[in-house]
Amino acid sequence: MKKINLPLLQLFIATFMLCNSMMAQEKNTSLDRKWWKEAVVYQIYPRSFKDSNGDGIGDLQGIITKLDYIKSLGVDVIWLNPIYSSPNADNGYDISDYQNIMKEFGTMQDFDALLKGLHQRGIKLVMDLVVNHSSDEHRWFQESRKSRDNPYREYYHWWPAEKGKPAFRPGAFEADGSGWRYDKTTNSYYLHYFNFKQPDLNWENPKVRQEIYTMMRWWLDKGIDGFRMDVIPFISKDTNFPVITQEELNKNYQGRWDVYMASGPHLHEYLQEMNREVLSKYDCMSLAEGAGMLTSTALNFVDVDRKELNMGYHFEGTNLGYIPGYFKKMGPFSLVDFKKIYSDWDAVYQTKGWGTIYLGNHDQPRMTSRWGNDSSDYQSVSSKLLTTFLLSMRGTPYYYNGDEIGMVNAKFEKIEDYRDIEILAEYEKVKNAGGNLDQFIEDQKTGGARDNGRTPFQWDSSTNAGFTTGTPWLNINKNYPNNNAEIQEQDPESVLHYFRKMVQLRKNNPVLIYGKYTLLDKDNPNVYAYTRELNGQKMLIVLNFSAQKAIAKTGINLSKAKIIMHNYAVPSKSNELKPYEAIIYQIQK
Repeated sequence: MKKINLPLLQLFIATFMLCNSMMAQEKNTSLDRKWWKEAVVYQIYPRSFKDSNGDGIGDLQGIITKLDYIKSLGVDVIWLNPIYSSPNADNGYDISDYQNIMKEFGTMQDFDALLKGLHQRGIKLVMDLVVNHSSDEHRWFQESRKSRDNPYREYYHWWPAEKGKPAFRPGAFEADGSGWRYDKTTNSYYLHYFNFKQPDLNWENPKVRQEIYTMMRWWLDKGIDGFRMDVIPFISKDTNFPVITQEELNKNYQGRWDVYMASGPHLHEYLQEMNREVLSKYDCMSLAEGAGMLTSTALNFVDVDRKELNMGYHFEGTNLGYIPGYFKKMGPFSLVDFKKIYSDWDAVYQTKGWGTIYLGNHDQPRMTSRWGNDSSDYQSVSSKLLTTFLLSMRGTPYYYNGDEIGMVNAKFEKIEDYRDIEILAEYEKVKNAGGNLDQFIEDQKTGGARDNGRTPFQWDSSTNAGFTTGTPWLNINKNYPNNNAEIQEQDPESVLHYFRKMVQLRKNNPVLIYGKYTLLDKDNPNVYAYTRELNGQKMLIVLNFSAQKAIAKTGINLSKAKIIMHNYAVPSKSNELKPYEAIIYQIQK
């Protein structure tokens, strides 16, 4: 029998095992990595960010002066709310020229400088694409309303008055609730799902679609990195405009108009065409504002095999806790329901597509007031808790400017303090119905009035919080002398520094981006606990969403766990959590 060379055999076995291990690791780490999955997106509401010329309105040059601050946050992508030419019926979401800059915000040269400055700092820029509707002052609509045979007539949805009133469609920002507006010039009604100054574009007309695709390519060729698409699920309409009864809404659309409006007959055909003709030609990011989007329909938008969009964000989470029958009146929300919503949405993207996570934006109240606790005792710690949640969940996180310093609702005392078209219309509805106007205003202090999230950024303790040397377009929160970026820069335990640390923790740990999410202790009314797991690495996140001590029942032995993030100076060492305490553990095997 031939003698076996034992060292050589051992080397062969070791090499074989190492190769197998590497192959298994490669298989395990097949994550379909994309920059937009790994990004932390920071949303800037330009009107309220920084004013450079003293007119009281934030502008592009103002953002440019704060680029180093933005870079210091560690974020990867800026989502910029609309900056296009607009008469501002809805703060820029009524666009009169898609290839020009709103005069209050600056010039195209300012935009080019902003884009260059961001790219020099390694930050990408995503623009807001508002193409369900335009402004009624857009050249297309001005032509469309001139006559029934105008070449631009079919760029919008018209209903001839001789056929009688069209079937009801909702108009979100109208005191009478109607989405049709009579125009006497041609004795016709035009459709507007929002304000009458925002007529809906007719996507059923291929000329309209080509106009939009040309415009999108123009911006992408300038170097922008993608689009957030405003109410994009609403673009396709049944142009017969049949009567939709409440019975039909209940049967087919969960009783909701937004679900009906997101179910147009050619919606996905148009999104696939957009992808084919525009998006697929660029390394860009595409995000749907998922109005009317459900867990059962979400993958129709973002399943990569369908070749439509990258991501969508839903409203199920942010709608939790509103009291039915009232305008965005907030009641206490159930954490058990909150956990179920975010767990159900995570499950949608378990094997296909990609999700998002957010708690605030320009259409929402401040997240600390809404989901945390804006009292002086808990404002800071609850804000840190919410940041922990946002940056430890699966899906791309979207973080709204000002939340990194824990800004809270302004709690205005009178209707004259508000500027938003939505709340002004709702106030008129209550007034016309003989309702309690004082109670309406009181409800909005803790409720969903959009201006709660739009007050100017609080930069420092100087006059007008360092936002402007003029009169701000919207009143600044009175708490700014004690809650601003300058003060927080000097405090290593501030909300601002905590945000930066959480951003870096996420970047340094792919498990927090791609890892499997598992909900624990699901019926606990106070604690949200979950694990993230990837390639043998495991983290446990425990969050006490209440103002009292709470027990986290995770079933995990923490004796060998390492605390890697916490929002109190001294974290709890047991499973009893302090009010609004957040802890991230590295679970040792």
